[in-house]
Amino acid sequence: MTSYATAPVLKHPAPPSSSRTNESRYWRRYKNPTYIKEYAPITHVQFAPQKPHRLAVTASSEVKIYAPRTNKVVKTVARFKETARSGEIRSDGNLLVAGDDSGLVQVFNLNSREILKQIKDHQQPVHVTKFSPHNLSNLLTCSDDTTAALYDLTSSTPLLTFTGHTDYVRSGAFLPNSPHQILTGSYDSTVKLWDTRTGNAEMTLQSNYATEAVLPYPSGGLVLSAGGPVVRCWDLVGGGRCLREVSNHQKTVTCLTFDGANGAGKRRLLSGGLDQMVKVYDVADWKVVHTMRYTAPILSIAISPDDTHLAAGLSDSTLSIRQRAPPKVAAISSSSHPLDSAPLNPSTYTSFLSAGADLGALLASAETDRAKDKKKAPLVGEKGEVRINDASGAGKKKKLRVYDRFLKEFRYGAALDAALKRDIPPTTSFSLITELIHRDGLRTALSGRDDVSLEPILRFLIRNVTDTRFGSTAAQVSLVVIDLYSPIMGQSPLIDDLFGKLQKKVNDELRMQRDVLVGLKGMVDMVLGNAIMGQGEASLPSPVVV
Repeated sequence: MTSYATAPVLKHPAPPSSSRTNESRYWRRYKNPTYIKEYAPITHVQFAPQKPHRLAVTASSEVKIYAPRTNKVVKTVARFKETARSGEIRSDGNLLVAGDDSGLVQVFNLNSREILKQIKDHQQPVHVTKFSPHNLSNLLTCSDDTTAALYDLTSSTPLLTFTGHTDYVRSGAFLPNSPHQILTGSYDSTVKLWDTRTGNAEMTLQSNYATEAVLPYPSGGLVLSAGGPVVRCWDLVGGGRCLREVSNHQKTVTCLTFDGANGAGKRRLLSGGLDQMVKVYDVADWKVVHTMRYTAPILSIAISPDDTHLAAGLSDSTLSIRQRAPPKVAAISSSSHPLDSAPLNPSTYTSFLSAGADLGALLASAETDRAKDKKKAPLVGEKGEVRINDASGAGKKKKLRVYDRFLKEFRYGAALDAALKRDIPPTTSFSLITELIHRDGLRTALSGRDDVSLEPILRFLIRNVTDTRFGSTAAQVSLVVIDLYSPIMGQSPLIDDLFGKLQKKVNDELRMQRDVLVGLKGMVDMVLGNAIMGQGEASLPSPVVV
């Protein structure tokens, strides 16, 4: 009797961004993401500098404080009448400041949520509110009224008002190594360095795009700015010259942050953009060492000071929190990644060392067990006894995978649902889809679904339709889904929204491919033009020397 032939899992080439380097392995440990849906786009996220590094999330007309261990809301500050902006926790963890679209800035006692101070000097939305790292009573605000201001919490009037910009001021920061210098970035395509002792601009850095974010290096000598799809590095000590300009995003870069590096120095820069990508740069050579893809344009990102959590605020009102999984036992002693060289944080690995066992004892015990297994004598029968191995495998029933069991019973719809589970890699899912196509059962598997059973299929297609490994198969599935369910469009808001997202994903991919091809065509035309010009010059007669 022949056994059932299971669906073969096809091998696909790994995408270029998933090369198994030390960098990739390190950043891929930020997994098991938690997705939290808010009521409006998440414009700002910030981890508190002080332990336990609580997360402040600004969305709609409130600021929520999340506990890092549980990713649960522990406090909500909702004392705003307009959309809140830039909720920031002070370095001592006691105060919270945020602005709103009416121009009001409010300072709260984080424990009691009591309003300690209200500032209403700006006439338009305030997009930046930051406490000074040098003086806990000083506060920086940046507004759409083209001004920035420095306040003292003990006074009701601003210490200084900076009035050099001609457009919205959407970013600002204190220089870490200088208590008298402040950076502001504006939509007038400039970044200005201000001296708080005089109130004058010491330096103006000119770029070609509206400035969305500014980020000073910890040393203070260099400054990063983001405008359009470009990230620039400026040398303040060298007179404000641009040292480096990188453009690895397809759309506008909206946010910048350094990794925590456990206090060992900022080695990696993270940039998030409207192209739904987070790029990780090595600041030594400005190469992209890792890329993370999200489901919607990214408005804000933050990484916890102890490098255990990565938070991103998306334009579709989703908060994504990724927690870094602890390295495997073998990787603890042999990791060669520079960010893994820092001492282990005991709180991070509580679950890993849950029983209080000593790691060295654990490894020694494992080695002892392996040595005992090697010393076991092989089983020997009596003299003259012949042992016959059952080569046919009779008596050993091979356990089928869930989707294989459904395939065996010709339940194609159930097999497809089982293959689309989150814990199954897309290579396996598309192998099952290919098997359904070969059996002429794809249409059967997709037919007769309601909005609940159709939702995971559409979300799966949205995630993978632009993957070069599965593009043709995903397109074939999409065509069948559209053919089956286009007559009932408009009956389910959820399904209509998912179809819209799928269409947008395909359009964005086509636009990006078109831009790449246009750029490639331009380069080829330039090369051919230079070659033709060179041939023309070579054919000209040589000048006659008299």
